[in-house]
Amino acid sequence: MNYDHILIRYGELGLKGKNIKQFILQLQKNIQQALIDFPKVRVTRSQGRMFIVLNGESPEPIIDKCKNVFGIYSMSLAIKVENNEEAIKEGALSALTQSKEAKTFKVSVRRANKRFLIRSQELNRILGAHLLKNSSDYTVDVHHPDVEVKVEIREKATYITSTVIRGAGGLPVGTGGKSLLLLSGGIDSPVAGYLMMKRGVKLEMIHFHSPPFTSERAKQKVLDLTKVLTEFGGTINIHLVPFTKLQQEIFKVIPERYAMTVMRRVMLQISERVCEKKKILAMSTGESLGQVASQTLASMNVINEVTNLPVLRPLVGFDKEEIINYSKRIGTYDISVRPYEDCCTIFVPKSPVTNPTREKVNYLEKDTDFSELIHEAVEKIQLIKVDNKPESQDNFDELL
Repeated sequence: MNYDHILIRYGELGLKGKNIKQFILQLQKNIQQALIDFPKVRVTRSQGRMFIVLNGESPEPIIDKCKNVFGIYSMSLAIKVENNEEAIKEGALSALTQSKEAKTFKVSVRRANKRFLIRSQELNRILGAHLLKNSSDYTVDVHHPDVEVKVEIREKATYITSTVIRGAGGLPVGTGGKSLLLLSGGIDSPVAGYLMMKRGVKLEMIHFHSPPFTSERAKQKVLDLTKVLTEFGGTINIHLVPFTKLQQEIFKVIPERYAMTVMRRVMLQISERVCEKKKILAMSTGESLGQVASQTLASMNVINEVTNLPVLRPLVGFDKEEIINYSKRIGTYDISVRPYEDCCTIFVPKSPVTNPTREKVNYLEKDTDFSELIHEAVEKIQLIKVDNKPESQDNFDELL
C-alpha cells in the first residue's frame, strides 16, 4: 500500500476567523498553479483539511514544488483507507514500514468521525499491538519516537501519515494586496521581495536602468532574479524604466553629496506613478537601516517625503550576513553577485550625505524641474512579464 495523498496543514490561516475561507481558497489555487506541470494531480478540500491527490504521480517532485508555496505550514504523505478496522491496520503497517530508518514508534488516533465505533484510546492499543506483531526491529516509545503513525478517522475515509515535512509558512500570495518592489541587481531587494510574498503580498517589480552606463547583462540579471522569485509567487510583471537622462540631469544640477538622495526621491516619484496606474497600494525596497548613506533614518525621512504611499522595508532590521544567508537559501545569491552594475552603483558619490534634512534638499531642488523628464521616463516604461516555466521566453509587451 503506497502513499496516495499529501496532507496540507496551514498554521497561521487558522487565526483568520470569518476571512479564513478566502485565504484557504487562495492557497488551494496557488498550490494547483504550482503543480501545473502535473496534470493528473488534484488539490481538494474536506472538512478543514486540504489534500493533494497524487493519482499515481511520484510524491517527491510535488513536495519539492509545494515547499515554495507560502501558506503551507507542513505536509505529510498520507494513505487513504476505508473506515474499517482491518483497512486501518493495513494502512498503519504500511506507513510504519515505509519509514526505513525508524526503530521506535507511537500511534496517535484522532477520531473526528464520532460514529466510528472504536474509541481513540482503544484503537491506539489495537494498532500498536498490530504493528508490533507484524513488523520486526520496532519498539514503542510514546515520548520520543522516531516515527509517529497518525491516524485521522474522518467522515468518508481514514487518512494515515507518518512523516511531517516543513513548508514555507507565511500567508498565501494574493491575500495581502499588491506592492511594487524597487528591484536592483543586488543581494538585498530580491530577499525583500521574498519576505513580502511570505506575508501574502503579490509583487510587481520596477527596475531603473541607464544604458550605456548599465549593460544588457545587468538588465538580464534582474530578469533572472525575478525568474527565481516566480517560484514563490507565480508570474511577476517588471516595469523597466529608462533612467539615463534623469540620472545625468540629477548629477549635473544637484551637488554631488546630495545627488543620491535626490535620485532616490525621483525613483519614488516614478514608482508612485506606476502604482497609480496599476492600482498598487504600497512600494517595497531592500533597504536595511544604516547599511549605506541613503539608508540612514534621516535619509529615509527625506526620501519618503515625495510620496504618500507606504514604503515597506522588510529588511530594515537585518544585518548584511542575515540577508546574504537568506539570498543563498532562496537561490538568488549567485545571480546577485554577478559583476554587472546597476544605476545605483555606477554614480555613487565619494562622500554622500548621511544626515540630510528636508529643508536642505527642498532648497537644492527649488530651482530644478524634473517633471518633464519624469513624464518621459514613465511614458517609455517597458513592461515584461516573467513566469516560472523553464521552457518559456519572457513576454515583452508594449510600452506601459
